[in-house]
Amino acid sequence: MTTTAVRSRTDARDGRLPGVWGLGLRRGALEIKQFFRQRDQVVFTFAFPVVFLFLFASIFSDDVEGAGIKASQLYVPAMMAAGIMSTSFQSLGISIAVERDEKVLRRLRGTPMPPAAYFLGKIWLVLVTGILETAILLLVGTTLYDVDLPSDAGKWFAFAWIFVLGLTGCALLGIAVSSVPKSSKSASSVVVLPFLVLQFISGVYISIDTIPDWMLNIGALFPLKWMCQGLRGVFLPDSAQVLEQAGGWELGRTALVLGAWCVGGLLLCLLTFRWKSRRDG
Repeated sequence: MTTTAVRSRTDARDGRLPGVWGLGLRRGALEIKQFFRQRDQVVFTFAFPVVFLFLFASIFSDDVEGAGIKASQLYVPAMMAAGIMSTSFQSLGISIAVERDEKVLRRLRGTPMPPAAYFLGKIWLVLVTGILETAILLLVGTTLYDVDLPSDAGKWFAFAWIFVLGLTGCALLGIAVSSVPKSSKSASSVVVLPFLVLQFISGVYISIDTIPDWMLNIGALFPLKWMCQGLRGVFLPDSAQVLEQAGGWELGRTALVLGAWCVGGLLLCLLTFRWKSRRDG
């Protein structure tokens, strides 16, 4: 008998139902187990940014004039930021849309499980996959592309809040955008296209100093650009600041924008989330 079953029976004997946090943790364990059972999805999720990092870092490996770094080093924090958004925004935007279309959400809504437990389960999944994705890219970056780990606690703290705020904001945005596709068949197109565009105008695939200002200004409205910039500030030397649009890391502004997306994303979820597909009325 599993630990979860024992706890559930104990709660039942005591006349108590599991709390939201307890149910959210169990839901999260189920989400994680289901994710890792789909081996093709696991391989694609974790290998995709690593492959792109290898391709771009191999093609662009020359020294960046005046920045004190190699071009390949620029791609490590950028791909880490893209990986965070991939495991949160893209993953939730598609998976929730599919579950809605297949009436999984409708059935869950009819159970005694609090709605918050469902979302907590998704957040646990996003947190675990986001940490693993970031760790893999960081390992590749430090091993193959001479990216140095931060030597002071301040930069590690910055890395922690950029990761948490970025992951949270992108996850909430993914939950909100999951209501846009009309069916599961269109979910990938609706979610992947804007994510792909954001990667090009946010400094993931193309160096910031070569992107037109008007594109950067559009990218600055979304969290990916600020995650890229913040992570560059953590893992690259200060000499690389000259490549940024404002000539600096702007960590304070990064915190404000990512924090605003956490609040704005939550409001979008509350206003737009639907448990039933549009075809169900």
